Amino acid sequence: MTAGADRPAATRHVPAAGGRRRAPGRRKRTAARAAQYLALLCYLLFLLLPFLWLVSTAFKPPRELGSIDPTWVPHDPTLANFRAAFDEQPLLRSAANSLLAAAGAALLAVVVATPMAYVLARFRTRLARAATGWVVVSQAFPLVLVIIPLFLLLKALHLVDSLGGLTLVYVVWSLPFALWMLTGYVRAVPAELEEAAAVDGAGRVRTLVSVTAPLLAPGIVATGLFAFITAWNEFFFALVLLKSPENQTMPVVLTHFLGAEGAADLGPLAAAALLATVPSLLLFAVIQRRITGGMLAGAVKS
Repeated sequence: MTAGADRPAATRHVPAAGGRRRAPGRRKRTAARAAQYLALLCYLLFLLLPFLWLVSTAFKPPRELGSIDPTWVPHDPTLANFRAAFDEQPLLRSAANSLLAAAGAALLAVVVATPMAYVLARFRTRLARAATGWVVVSQAFPLVLVIIPLFLLLKALHLVDSLGGLTLVYVVWSLPFALWMLTGYVRAVPAELEEAAAVDGAGRVRTLVSVTAPLLAPGIVATGLFAFITAWNEFFFALVLLKSPENQTMPVVLTHFLGAEGAADLGPLAAAALLATVPSLLLFAVIQRRITGGMLAGAVKS
């Protein structure tokens, strides 16, 4: 009876001791999570405050723009800066050029990178390792080192001062990172799904199109978004390769709001910059569910 009575008491004592033992670990996890949220909040403020100031400046009249006591909220908001921006520069035409180049670069980058990423992820050969090394090394080259040979190459192909040539440059420039992103997504797809398709008689191309590609939808969308935003915001290549005013993209046209002595037409410049920022924000807002929807996780669970 005594031994039997001791056993429940010991059993009751173990969870209590275990609970005391886990308390410090739980506090550490809570503190770590709080630190993560604080860092995320600081990062969001770092990104959000300049954008809010841009919005504020775009709606301020000239009197408030020159005030020595600036405010976040305009006292007398106006749309005159937007009208002046459209009157001074061809914003619609430059936006159409940027959209054409960015959309074409994103589409071509995804089409080219998807089969290449599949090969790199599924076939671990020396060539695949060399290609992976090229992806890493290519990101280390600054634009200044490649612009001269790139300009000479495009000149030989008669693609200087053309949106087609600029689109090809954007594809090549965004391809390494797109390939690196998609390779990780392909490796996350279980090989058993492709083996099951092979048992059913599907070849490599059919497996890639019918089995792997649908599961890569979040990765493909994220990669396309990266390529689009990179091309939409790119300035240096567009400045060097495009000379005709009718071919210039939005980032290049924004520099026209700067005077000869560096003085900026601040109101119209802020309005035009805000208009140039909106497409990227809208695109991300529309497809962000596609990126984080967990389509791959759902397919693996099924």
